[in-house]
Amino acid sequence: MSKSARNLLAATAIILALPASAQTYNLGRTALPEEIAAWDVAVEPDGTGLPVGSGDVLTGEDLWVENCAMCHGDFGEGAGAYPVIAGGDGTLRDRRPVKTVGSYWPYLSTVWDYVHRSMPFGNAQILTDDETYAITAYILYSNGIVDDDFVLSNENFTEVPMPNAEGFYADDRVETEFPLFTAEACMADCGPAVHVTRRATDLQSTPEGAVTVFAPDRPNGVADGAGAPEGGEGVAPAPVQEAAAEPEPEPAAGPDPALVAQGEGLWRQCRSCHTVGDNARNGTGPQLNGVVGRHAGAVEGFRYSPPMQEAGEAGLIWTVEELDQFLADPRAYMRGTRMSFRGIRDAGDRAAIIAYLQAHPG
Repeated sequence: MSKSARNLLAATAIILALPASAQTYNLGRTALPEEIAAWDVAVEPDGTGLPVGSGDVLTGEDLWVENCAMCHGDFGEGAGAYPVIAGGDGTLRDRRPVKTVGSYWPYLSTVWDYVHRSMPFGNAQILTDDETYAITAYILYSNGIVDDDFVLSNENFTEVPMPNAEGFYADDRVETEFPLFTAEACMADCGPAVHVTRRATDLQSTPEGAVTVFAPDRPNGVADGAGAPEGGEGVAPAPVQEAAAEPEPEPAAGPDPALVAQGEGLWRQCRSCHTVGDNARNGTGPQLNGVVGRHAGAVEGFRYSPPMQEAGEAGLIWTVEELDQFLADPRAYMRGTRMSFRGIRDAGDRAAIIAYLQAHPG
């Protein structure tokens, strides 16, 4: 029995235990078994409360697009002010950590329970048990925790490892921190006296006296009195003979600018997971600066799926031709890839996106 059901029974017992002489208002009654069952839906970390059922990743993807993507994005990247569900691996020590199911949540039961009781937003509890298993499986897949052929059920539920399961510990602030802030404050002679050992002028961070100033409007760029003996005039330095200019190399031919511009417009379907350009960083997918001509699975710090790692170790290089095949149907190209994107059917669109990537070398 879950905690919520136990609380309901405890409240009923308290009411029944009131003395007979107490004033009553003819309110309340003993909860019926079916009413207790309706409240008894919480799922605990050890799997207590899980109903019998199952759901696979691919079914979960369809359910996600229908019920969840409008708020959380097609790939769990978040939409608008709604929270991010996938990604954030390795960011918990950053100044602005990305707390997702994959990077932060310690218990899978919390995911299942929350989806089952509270989602979709505004239309809660329309999902069946099997649909909840499927959506939870897709969330796991979006975070790179399981493969695309994974089936989640009540039988294997507790066997799924959550990346941050060991990242939590008991709150010990009463013992470790409170004593530091509850002691009587020191108001005098709290530490050794402070002595000035060096001044800014000693460190030459605040120079004293006259400063030579570059004056571009003077001959040879010398300011009045700078570089000249007292009472004299500045002496112009000997002219420097300019070296013969070497011919500039012809720039290498790049992608068609028109195609790059088209690809930039199409990039919106990729940017939820990938970044390019200045300050590009790994997210749900790896950053893609310099991807054209790079070995597969080679971005440092990104956790690739096993098939992608194996392909890189086998020598796969992302040429224009290989990228074109991959973007057409990622799952058919590489069985087991964690990239849940359905693919781009139009060859012209694929060429434009690849040209846009070529415009962002590593």
